[in-house]
Amino acid sequence: MTGAPDARFDAALVEAFGRARVGRDVPLASFTTFKVGGPADWLVEAHGAEEVRRALTLAHEAGQSVTILGGGSNVLIGDRGIRGLVIRPRGGAIVEEGPGRVRADAAVTINGLVRWTVGRGLAGLEAWAGTPGTVGGGIHGNAHYGGRLLGELVAEVRLVDREGAVKDVPQSAMEFGYDRSRLQRTGEVLLSAVFRVGAGDPEQLRAVARQSLAFRKRTQPLDSPSAGCIFQNPDPGIDRLPEGMPASAGALVDRAGLKGRTMGGARVSPTHGNFIVNDGQARAADIRALVELCRREVQARFGVVLRDEIVCLGEF
Repeated sequence: MTGAPDARFDAALVEAFGRARVGRDVPLASFTTFKVGGPADWLVEAHGAEEVRRALTLAHEAGQSVTILGGGSNVLIGDRGIRGLVIRPRGGAIVEEGPGRVRADAAVTINGLVRWTVGRGLAGLEAWAGTPGTVGGGIHGNAHYGGRLLGELVAEVRLVDREGAVKDVPQSAMEFGYDRSRLQRTGEVLLSAVFRVGAGDPEQLRAVARQSLAFRKRTQPLDSPSAGCIFQNPDPGIDRLPEGMPASAGALVDRAGLKGRTMGGARVSPTHGNFIVNDGQARAADIRALVELCRREVQARFGVVLRDEIVCLGEF
């Protein structure tokens, strides 16, 4: 990172954000729920939509690649880190735009959004209590829980493209599917999303939120660093499952005898077969090798090829 183009890009970032907010060769492990990952060439924490847009524009003008890192869940960053610019959107606002509409900035945590709506008697998001990550990450990957997709609750979104152009896009144009949205295809970045909500009793909504949290605590290894589910659940319309086998990646991993299997400092959770946890000493390479081991053994045993839900970023 010593060439003149890099120096010009660094200077442009410093001019826009100040030297204290422009990091060089910043280790990313602490910014992820897996607690692994190498350094970013540049790291900028962007406060608000305009700063995200500005950082994207500067990177585009400099020919630098951009990675958006929100809450750091559902991602595995390679041990060699990420080239180019990593933008961490931080902070953000939630506003009630009108009857049945709540807008949340991309950097707002899903848990924070749940608390905000529940406290105001606005129903619709309470079952998502305990969901890791941010609104931006949840929309990008169309997070799912209890058979529902987050995109089903969205009315519209505000996006910015890599050139800095901002547009409002209706839910129908977001290409939402299981673990999928148009953002994965276009490289656009979410600035905010409008969610549809209804009226509800705050105490009843809190009860639903508590039930959701209790279920996650019973069924997921929340006391160890992980990134959430590693694999997508099989699609019965595409995948030929053995008779009597549920359409569950965790069940396939479990019945393949892989719970508790280790690779370096990574372990398939004994609590939930679709979680891999970091015992504190894991490298990204350990986790990735264990992911591939699970994929191979499930395919060999049941003929089902597990597809990634986790997103791998950077160089391994």
